[in-house]
Amino acid sequence: MTIFTVRKFLAAAVVAVCLPLVPHAASAAPAANLPDFTDLVDKVGPAVVNIRTTTRVSSGGSAHGSAPGLDDGDMSEFFRRFFGIPMPQQPGGSPHGGGGGDNGDNGSSNGGSGGSGGNGGSQDAPDNSDSEQSSGVGSGFILSQDGYVMTNAHVVDDADNIYVTLTDKREFKAKLIGVDDRTDVAVVKINASNLPAVTIGDSTKVRVGEWVVAIGSPFGLENTVTAGIVSAKGRDTGDYLPFIQTDVPVNPGNSGGPLINMQGEVIGINSQIYSRTGGFMGISFAIPIDEAMRVADQLKTTGKVTRGRIAVAIGEVTKDVADSLGLPTAQGALVSSVEPGGPADKAGVQPGDIILKFNGHSVDTATDLPRMVGDTKPGTKSTITVWRKGQTRDLPVTIAEMQPDKTAKLDEKQAPPPKQRATNALGIAVSDIPADQQKTLKVHGGVQVDQVDGPAARVGLQKGDLILRVGDTDIANAKQFDDVTAHLDPQKMVALLVRRGDNTQFVPLRPRSGSAQK
Repeated sequence: MTIFTVRKFLAAAVVAVCLPLVPHAASAAPAANLPDFTDLVDKVGPAVVNIRTTTRVSSGGSAHGSAPGLDDGDMSEFFRRFFGIPMPQQPGGSPHGGGGGDNGDNGSSNGGSGGSGGNGGSQDAPDNSDSEQSSGVGSGFILSQDGYVMTNAHVVDDADNIYVTLTDKREFKAKLIGVDDRTDVAVVKINASNLPAVTIGDSTKVRVGEWVVAIGSPFGLENTVTAGIVSAKGRDTGDYLPFIQTDVPVNPGNSGGPLINMQGEVIGINSQIYSRTGGFMGISFAIPIDEAMRVADQLKTTGKVTRGRIAVAIGEVTKDVADSLGLPTAQGALVSSVEPGGPADKAGVQPGDIILKFNGHSVDTATDLPRMVGDTKPGTKSTITVWRKGQTRDLPVTIAEMQPDKTAKLDEKQAPPPKQRATNALGIAVSDIPADQQKTLKVHGGVQVDQVDGPAARVGLQKGDLILRVGDTDIANAKQFDDVTAHLDPQKMVALLVRRGDNTQFVPLRPRSGSAQK
């Protein structure tokens, strides 16, 4: 406190000394072009709700405490989402309770309960005879006057009861309509009518640099307003959807609340933050509302989301891979494996193909393809454009319904020790793949890596890898591999189609010059 007081005194002294030196005209200059959010908040604020969740506990159950303002649901989510480790055990107890739930960016349990009880108009209040324990607090917003509310899936995950509190302090017990973990979107419904509802905007029209506002319940502090700008669009964080990145302050409890543009339209759902401490560090992410509404419409209709699939595993196309394959730009999705009997397999897609378009729409990055296919109704006949051996080709495919991921199990039978061969310009010694192993692996030809050094070692090739193609040439056996590699130009990169386990990918490397024979 002493340091703070001295600093305030020094700051005041500096201002007092400098004020006479500032021209009168400059000091009277108006603060032009600063945004005013008051009308926006008046318009949208009543449609933003507080969501708190509870779980049932046994009569002998108890919760260990946490820091005031944070329950264990908050902390466990912080450590899980931002550090990848379980929450350390907290000593002692806390009057704020909280317990064990992993409900995402939640706030304090005492803050979330405000508005219930004797504040008038409480609907479907929780039954105090039940043994309930607060498991988290989040935010949401009313989609329609008849009581549909959108929030994040991680806000309501594993909740036994969900309570929605309006700005007029009425509280309702909500019914869970549906959850989609892949997009982190959930829809709940309360028994009410003539409710204030938000206006849905168009997230495709969002511009980087525009002002946006978040309204939510950080740490249980209901209807807190924060503002900032859009920092980036289409931010790929490894999740199913591309995010809107902002610098709007978002903290635990904001999850599920709306991101609003200056027209008072909802353009996203505040969902994640990037943090090394568990608190806001200037980067927050929102789910684009266009994608969220597509999910919400399905949840309201059927209670689940149906997505298409073509049954391939894919990866990014790097510049080196694009250059070595003659692809003009580094774009598309590199097919690393194809599920036997799946839609892509029936369409003729092969490991090593680069998918450039889906139904005529460009696949710019690998993460574009799952969203395009997922948004396609199962049974739809579609077209995939692939790059293979320097040419494009269109392949017709019938979209299937997404199923749980399958893991292929390959025969672990070991091949006999290969005869050692002299390495070549790529630094690779290879041998033929036995016929029975080819059948098990469902490959035709190819060679098995026995030794690596030089260029091959530097790019990470390993003993046991399978090489199926060199450049545009399919490899049938070790002799052909040696013949092809003997004529490689050391001035040009060459791409090897390499299979390791269930995954297949191109590995670009540059041949070494001079004799590689030992």
